[in-house]
Order: sequence, then structure tokens, then C-alpha cells
Amino acid sequence: MRILIERVVNINFNRVSNKKLYIQIYNQIFSEIQSGSFNIGDKLPAERELCEQFGVSRAPVRQALSALELNGVIYSRQGEGVFVKNTQVTTENSQVGFLMDSISPEDIVEARMNIEPVIVKYAALRATDEDIEDLRLTIKKMEEETKRGVYVPETDEELHNGIAKASHNELYIQFMSAISNAMKQQEMWQLIRDRTVTRPDYRDINFIEHKSLIEAIENHDEKDAVEKMTFHMQNLYERYWKA
Repeated sequence: MRILIERVVNINFNRVSNKKLYIQIYNQIFSEIQSGSFNIGDKLPAERELCEQFGVSRAPVRQALSALELNGVIYSRQGEGVFVKNTQVTTENSQVGFLMDSISPEDIVEARMNIEPVIVKYAALRATDEDIEDLRLTIKKMEEETKRGVYVPETDEELHNGIAKASHNELYIQFMSAISNAMKQQEMWQLIRDRTVTRPDYRDINFIEHKSLIEAIENHDEKDAVEKMTFHMQNLYERYWKA
């Protein structure tokens, strides 16, 4: 029987300072892997340790690790950590150019936290009977999916776009459409989402929060709607970056 010995490597990374923090973190970690500081099968430092070394929050570290995984450089084992898979990025997996130019997951969360409470305020004020009926149908669909133990991103998207539609502000509708498109195109967003928001404990809470949002819109209570959307967006941030 072949016994694999896990090698833990201690590296002192440099602190980073830039809007695209995850790009710098990605480059430093990848550089150490390429230089031979880490071998295939070696375990990278834990997220908490990487945060301390780079002097950043968990968000950019998680984005950098997700980018490395998308590029086939590392892989994760739930409950064990992150390990080196390759010391080079293969041509077919290379996403470096895309990552440099793309909207980051942190950009998406920040935009949603700021714009969606405003959108839901006007949805609560202006929603017609038809708008409310459409939202009820969507939340019913989400309830059925939650009971089956599944999370369907398209239903979540449909609900938030439905709230924007109920605002009867064409620019808000376009804002939500742009955000939805960014989430679909950003592979790191999808990778992080699938590891956090889709967890059973979050899936149930996610439904409850959405249901309360629809109730506030039904009651045309804009203050309650804004408070609940703000709460929902803050929880979204917590789930993505602190889970």
C-alpha cells in the first residue's frame, strides 16, 4: 500500500494593496507554486492564515483560491483544505486574461448591497396586483424547490428581477439585468455560490428571507421592504465571504 505524506509548506507572503486584491494574491500564490515552493499534493495555508499574511479579509483570498482552482492549479477537499494540483496553468484551462478584465464577485455583492434596497423600496410603493401575483408564483416555486432540497439560481434570479420589474423604473430593471448577467458570466461567483449559498442550512434561510420580502411588497410597506432587503443583502455578504 502506498502511503501519501501530506506536506505543509510555510511561506511568508507580502501584504497587498489594490482594488483588485485577489489578482495580486492569485499572482503571489501562483508564483510560489511555479517556483517550486509548493509541490503537487502540498497543502496551502488555511484561509485564515492567508488573510493574516496578505493583510486582507476573506473575500479576496477566497476569490484568488477560486481563480486558481478554475485554472486547474489547486483543488479543495471539504473539511481538509486546499492542495496543489498542477504547477502550471494548462492552455485549455487558462482564465488569467478573463479574470483580469472581469467584474469580481466582490463587485457583484457590493453593487447588490447598495442598489437592491433602493429597488425594493419602489417595488413596495408601485407594485400592481399583476406584479404581486407574479412574485407570489415565483416564491411558490422557490418554496417547492426548497422542500425538495434543491436551490435553483434561476428562480432566485427570477424573483429579484421580478422585484425590479415591480419598481416600474426602467433603469432599475436594467441594473438588475446587468447584475444577473454578471453573475452568470463570472465563474468564480458560481464556484463560491455552489459552496456556500446552496448549503442546506442556507437554502432554508434563503427562502424565508425571500418570502418576507414578498410579504412586505404585498403590504406596500416600503420601510419594511427596505429593512428586509438590507438584511438579506448583508446575509448574502456573510454567506459568501464568512461561511
